[in-house]
Amino acid sequence: MSLLASLPVGFVAILHVYIFILEMFLWTSPRGLKAFGMKQDYAIKTQALAANQGLYNGFLAVGLAWGLMHPVPEFGTQIQHFFLGCVAVAGVYGAATAKAKILFIQTLPACIAIAAVLFA
Repeated sequence: MSLLASLPVGFVAILHVYIFILEMFLWTSPRGLKAFGMKQDYAIKTQALAANQGLYNGFLAVGLAWGLMHPVPEFGTQIQHFFLGCVAVAGVYGAATAKAKILFIQTLPACIAIAAVLFA
């Protein structure tokens, strides 16, 4: 796969590692509170739910990394399409149910990466 396609896929993977860290470990920290626009008391009450969300974001990142590193390029491309599709759908759902900006933070980069992989 070309570097031009691998870069956006890698970016989406790194983005989801960051989200994983925010939701799993920094949810109640000043950085987590600011990133998700929450107050401390709400963050404390929802910490277990956030950790669950974070775990799923970690799985997405690992899946994308797996697709990038798979020794069979054709299968690696299929893996990338699957996980990028999951990211895009999750972003649309998050934008519809939580905050509209999720569409630009999560879905748009995933769609750009899908296009890059398709045209590589």
